[in-house]
Amino acid sequence: MVTPPSLDAAQAGAQERRHALLINPFYPKDPHASFGKHVLTPTLALTSIAAATPPHWRVRIWDENLLQGAPPTDPLPEVVGITVHLTFARRAYALAAWFRERGSKVVLGGLHVISCPDEAAAHADAIAIGDGVQLWPEILRDVERDTLRPRYAATYERAYNLDPPPRRDLLPHGSFLTTTSIIATRGCVNRCGFCYLSTDGLVMPCRVREPADIRRQMAADGQPFAVFVDNNLGAKPDYLRTLCRELRPLEKIWSAAVTLDVTDDPSLVREMALAGCTGVFVGFESLSDENLAHAQKRTPRTADYARRVRVFHDHGIQVNGSFVVGFDDDHRGCFATLAQWIEENRLECATFHILTPYPGTPLFRQMEREERLLHRDWSLYDTAHVVFRPKHLTPDELALGYDWLYRRLFSPASIWRRRPSQAAALLPYLAGCFLYKRCNRIWRWLIRHRLVHAVWAPLIHWTRLRHVRFRKRLARLAGITAGTSTPNAVIDAVESRVRELADALPPHST
Repeated sequence: MVTPPSLDAAQAGAQERRHALLINPFYPKDPHASFGKHVLTPTLALTSIAAATPPHWRVRIWDENLLQGAPPTDPLPEVVGITVHLTFARRAYALAAWFRERGSKVVLGGLHVISCPDEAAAHADAIAIGDGVQLWPEILRDVERDTLRPRYAATYERAYNLDPPPRRDLLPHGSFLTTTSIIATRGCVNRCGFCYLSTDGLVMPCRVREPADIRRQMAADGQPFAVFVDNNLGAKPDYLRTLCRELRPLEKIWSAAVTLDVTDDPSLVREMALAGCTGVFVGFESLSDENLAHAQKRTPRTADYARRVRVFHDHGIQVNGSFVVGFDDDHRGCFATLAQWIEENRLECATFHILTPYPGTPLFRQMEREERLLHRDWSLYDTAHVVFRPKHLTPDELALGYDWLYRRLFSPASIWRRRPSQAAALLPYLAGCFLYKRCNRIWRWLIRHRLVHAVWAPLIHWTRLRHVRFRKRLARLAGITAGTSTPNAVIDAVESRVRELADALPPHST
């Protein structure tokens, strides 16, 4: 899980005209975290580009992280598109060099190309800066005419509804928990100083897809579980409410990344639950208000975090909390404090990141100005390595604290302490936790033999059936049929009744 497939034995066949190969390069996996998280859903970057490919071109997707070896080279593609992130830029450049030496045209795109375009341009025939879905047809057209330019650029201003749905049919379904990864809203209302969305040159205004289109995509893929990979699905509350009501008849389950702001209105959280939301990924980032203010993170006060977690739990929604360590207000005791808070509030899962100054972000410029960067080896800018000098910790103390947090929160004792109090949820919780967090020794084998979906499927179906029953109980409170179109007055009645019940019950028992 740390060594990319060798290119030495690859043999190039004859070049096939009008054949495009899209590659997601291999990247080393952090042994502290779950190897399984890398195959929960496929990247939408390549499936979206594939959807923009003209019909007279043959297109294929190859993800090196599925452990099937180096990309296919017989026949040799006329064009190779490679997505580039700074942590696997070195691998992307190696792939680009191999294909260029054998006559393929190589196009590089992705976040690292936006932040370091001159660096990327040295390794490609062309680079795509910005919205690749807009640029890809133009690039292929220029390849056909032998007029390929070295640089293409597009903004993200175009209406998101104009993008075609991703080509999920090109994916090996057995290699992922679900292939239904979806983006309903693009962009983010926040611009945190440490986030890649604050990269110079990246302007991504909030855009949304029609809820009916999202419903069609979920129905067409035929999976019981979907994952919204939006930066913040709750950025536009009115849109989220409309989307939830559109998805409710599908009787599927899904998870999404949201900010704590959605708990401002518990009725919106209730809409999410009724529509099938079983889990949220929340960027808490820190338990220090000073850290959040310094990072320009707009979020509720940390003293209110626990109450807002309960709002999710009271509606049957699990919480995966994301935390960053290494901020300037972090001291030696921050790790134990964080672990204790996560356990006390029974977060079902937690994800940790070492503060990482991505090139082109305000944080990178600050660290560069203060001469705190330790090096510029992009392969280590993966949020699992310390690449700067912390203010109140040594680099070793930060690295050891990060290691300790994963060991503590992934331990059987911590998993048990954070168990849900609802008896019916206990076994699915334990099964999911131990498969996801305690089985790194077998994940390589599962991924290589394309058994990921088969292993997860029973748990997903179990969870969906439990959630459908939960929804029907809520619906019966107002004498309506679950999954039907419901007038707002009836929905308000349901919300009022559920609120009364929730207030009368202990946490986790809804």
